[in-house]
Amino acid sequence: MGQIVRIKSIEKVTHDVLRIKFEKPEGFSYVPGQAADIAVNKSEWKETLSCFTFTSLPEDDFLEFTIKTYPSRNRVTGELLKAKAGDQLILHEPFGAIHYKGNGIFIAGGAGVTPFIAILKQLEKEGKIADNKLIFANKTTADIIDEKRFAKLLGKNFINILSDEENEKYAHGFVDAEFIKKYANTQAEYYYICGPDPMLDAVQKQLHSLGVKDEFIVMEDFG
Repeated sequence: MGQIVRIKSIEKVTHDVLRIKFEKPEGFSYVPGQAADIAVNKSEWKETLSCFTFTSLPEDDFLEFTIKTYPSRNRVTGELLKAKAGDQLILHEPFGAIHYKGNGIFIAGGAGVTPFIAILKQLEKEGKIADNKLIFANKTTADIIDEKRFAKLLGKNFINILSDEENEKYAHGFVDAEFIKKYANTQAEYYYICGPDPMLDAVQKQLHSLGVKDEFIVMEDFG
C-alpha cells in the first residue's frame, strides 16, 4: 500500500523530461541511486505503476523525480504531462537500484542518468567528487539532461557522446570498448551503468572485453 503525496512543483528540463517535486512523508528514507514505484491518484490509474529514481537527496525536505515522458504511451508519464501542483501521486517504498561503492566511471544512456544525478549530488555535498567521471550517451544535444550542471560539476570529466547528431563539442557514435578505454583510469575502479536494456548488455560486454570483473560493474536496469 502506497502513501498519497501532493505535487509541489513541475519543471520542464528538456523537450521531453520533467522534474517533479512532491511532498515527503514523515519518516520516508532512501539511499541516493534508489527508485520507487508511483501511481497517479485517480480511480483509473491507481493500479498502474511506473518506476522512477529519486533525484533529490535523502535529507531534503521534499522528494524529486526527474522523468522522461512518453506522450504516445498510455502510461504514467503521459498523465504526469497533464499534472499540476496540488495533484496527488501514490508513492510506494524505495528499493534496490544503484549504490555508490567508490570512485569510478558512470555510464548513462538518456534517462538512465537519473540515479547518477542523486549520487553525484551527494558526492558534491560531501566534497568527494574526486576523479569520478560521467560518460553520457544521448541521441542529440537537446536530449542531454542537466548539461550545464554536469559541465560545471565535473568539467573535463563530463564526457558526452551523441548517436544521431554531429556536434563538434561532443563525440559521435556509441559507447564501445575503445571509447571507455580512452577515459578509464589505470587503477581499479567501479563502472556504474544505467540505461535501456540493449545499452546495458552492450556496455557490459565491452567492459568484459577490457578485462573488467563483474565485482567492479554496478548495473541497474532502467527499462
